[in-house]
Amino acid sequence: MRLNLFFIAASIATNTSSLLAGWSLDRYGRRLCYLISGLFMITGCILMGLAFQIPEFDGYIIANILLSLGGTFLFVPSFQLANAFPKYSGIIVAVITGAFDGSAAIFLFYRLAWEASGRTFAPARFFFGYAVVGVLLLVGEIALMPPRAYHSTPELERKIEKVLDATRDVHDSDEELRSPLAIRRVRSARAERRLSKLEQIEELVGSEAQREDRVQVEEERHAASGIWGVLHGVPAHRQMLTPWFVLLLLLTVLQMLRMNYFIATVRSQYRYLLHSDMLAEDINHFFDVALPVGGVFATPFIGLLLNNLSVATASAVITLFIVLIGVLNCLPQLWAGYATVVAFVLFRPLYYSAVSDFTTKIFGFATFGRIYGTITCLSGLVNFVQSGLDALTHGPLEDDPTLINAVMAVGGTILGLALTVYVIIQGRLFRAKLQKNEAAERVQERLGLIREEREAEARYGTIP
Repeated sequence: MRLNLFFIAASIATNTSSLLAGWSLDRYGRRLCYLISGLFMITGCILMGLAFQIPEFDGYIIANILLSLGGTFLFVPSFQLANAFPKYSGIIVAVITGAFDGSAAIFLFYRLAWEASGRTFAPARFFFGYAVVGVLLLVGEIALMPPRAYHSTPELERKIEKVLDATRDVHDSDEELRSPLAIRRVRSARAERRLSKLEQIEELVGSEAQREDRVQVEEERHAASGIWGVLHGVPAHRQMLTPWFVLLLLLTVLQMLRMNYFIATVRSQYRYLLHSDMLAEDINHFFDVALPVGGVFATPFIGLLLNNLSVATASAVITLFIVLIGVLNCLPQLWAGYATVVAFVLFRPLYYSAVSDFTTKIFGFATFGRIYGTITCLSGLVNFVQSGLDALTHGPLEDDPTLINAVMAVGGTILGLALTVYVIIQGRLFRAKLQKNEAAERVQERLGLIREEREAEARYGTIP
């Protein structure tokens, strides 16, 4: 129970602090977030090491909370790194997401090192040594990283427009030069600097053809979603009052609770379901390996899935995973335990990616931070319920997790189906509205052309 509380506290801190980290990033920039992250990570590692080394010092929970805060303040701003390499922004985001999914491997590697050392590589030594990560983060941010944020792609596009403007080579002060040759020389030097700057920018964002290709791919992605822009431009407080937000929030709250409950109790669940400590330990060890590996393996396929399927289809796939995991997790069979782990490690990165993807497509970039941050924050707060679920499992239910797994599976299925059906219905209405608007615009264009023709005929006297 104490170990589960240790996990729950850090999980809640991670989710709820996303809103604060996003606000700090928007207001103060990446540098402050990285400095905060480094300090939190160093302090958390030192406190965790001291807690293992000094029996009288119970600093485990506060140390884990500090480590979780350090992770959030590092992870959220890391996506801005994609702006440093616009041509490869998709790869950068995929790598960062894969690193997040694979980060659980760190503790797997430590356990293997601990066992290989005959259990002499104590946790205190590990955490004291791991503090170097925070130190490297601080040194790298101060010594290597630029103090200001990277230019976004739209900002670079505006810079390209400026450097393509040849009129900028001509200054009023040129008239002060007496020789036409001197004027040409000065203007030629300005043109060279302008074109050199253009080459530097295009090294980052790509040539005009490459930029057009990216725009084409993005337009195809928008069209494939089926609902791109349905709530774009609507104020955030009004977006939060719509069924779009409520359904996505409720489903995320339940799935985060479901996922964290499974992560924290996988061993105790299968100890009861299989009536064997040894088999439960085998599944737990398989889970330790599969969690990071599954996340890294699934990342590129998740990108293809979300980019090429409509939101309704992606929501249906998520619902199928919820049903599959819910059914498998209730079966007291060894094969079902391994199948549950496989389905879970594929579903977890898919769901986290889908929430951010749905938020972008439905609510838009202008309110993304507030919408996504609110969903994550509220989902984290609800994780306090996990302590109650632990007490219920180990108390009245006598260690049997089946009822809780079944209830969360049914609840997730209902919410998943509700979201899918709502997206299908609203998507059809939205597309019909767009087609109606396009038809009205075409009529207005034709009427405008007719008026122009009549005015032209009247001017030339062809109409009596």
